[in-house]
Amino acid sequence: MTVSLLQLIMTLLTFTNDVWTLPAPSSVIMESVDMRHMLRWPPLQATCNTTLLYSVQYQGEFELEHQNGRWMEAPECQRITLSHCDLTSDLGSDSDYNIRVRAHCGSQRSAWTKLSPSFNRRQTKLSVPKMTVMSAGDAIQVSFETLPQTSTVEVTIWKKGEKLQAVMHSMPAEEEVLHIAALQEGAEYCIKAQTVLHSGFRSNSTDTQCVSIIDPDAPAWKTPTTLTVTVIITAGLLFVLFWSIVHCHPETCKTHFHKQPLPQSLRGNWDIQIPMSPQEKELCDQMVMDRNQTSSQTDAALITHQED
Repeated sequence: MTVSLLQLIMTLLTFTNDVWTLPAPSSVIMESVDMRHMLRWPPLQATCNTTLLYSVQYQGEFELEHQNGRWMEAPECQRITLSHCDLTSDLGSDSDYNIRVRAHCGSQRSAWTKLSPSFNRRQTKLSVPKMTVMSAGDAIQVSFETLPQTSTVEVTIWKKGEKLQAVMHSMPAEEEVLHIAALQEGAEYCIKAQTVLHSGFRSNSTDTQCVSIIDPDAPAWKTPTTLTVTVIITAGLLFVLFWSIVHCHPETCKTHFHKQPLPQSLRGNWDIQIPMSPQEKELCDQMVMDRNQTSSQTDAALITHQED
């Protein structure tokens, strides 16, 4: 009887030592973003001759209803030095979970501190997905980074100016890239997306991104970038040429721009000789003489008329 009483006293002393000599963690919170569940608590402010350690347990609907309220140990969060625990892989259903944490200092243990209220992964906060859009021939590739597990992405696409005729595509998170083909060449398409959980909870939509569909066989000069560069280069060359002409010194201009002589056919002093036969030459001489005689006779007649 005395031995049993002594053992009971020792057990009570040990239990009292566990409870009162090491305080329990406080302010236990759950941070859940994009279906990643992180339990956090502030480091314990207590004197400990060894390293302070922490352990985490959880209890879901299955444990409550089928295992008589059993608490499950989080495998990655037993006697850890960190003041946080990633429970993403442990909380695998959409049920409510009770979660608790306690501290260890050597053989001493604190009381459990329970998360309040209980946590359901449907309470996770969804961030706007990181989306990249690029055209490839007559298709558009829409890619995403770090999508939440068990989620889908709804991608809405429409031809610019025709938003009322938008088409929605749904893609599982594990695929990461959506390929939309058979689009109209030369048209511009706009895309936006949002993450959707199986529970129906949605993130905010991404900013709208628009891209043009360019024929891959089209000449390079038809692409907007090449055309822009060509225009800039041409404008620069014209500016340099115009500036050179306006600011060119006369002597310098004569040096660089030589004056070419006019061809003989464009000069004013023409010496055109038409070869003629002897007979044609005689006829011309006679015609000239006759014109001279006629002119002399005309002048004589005028003089005689004036004397009269």
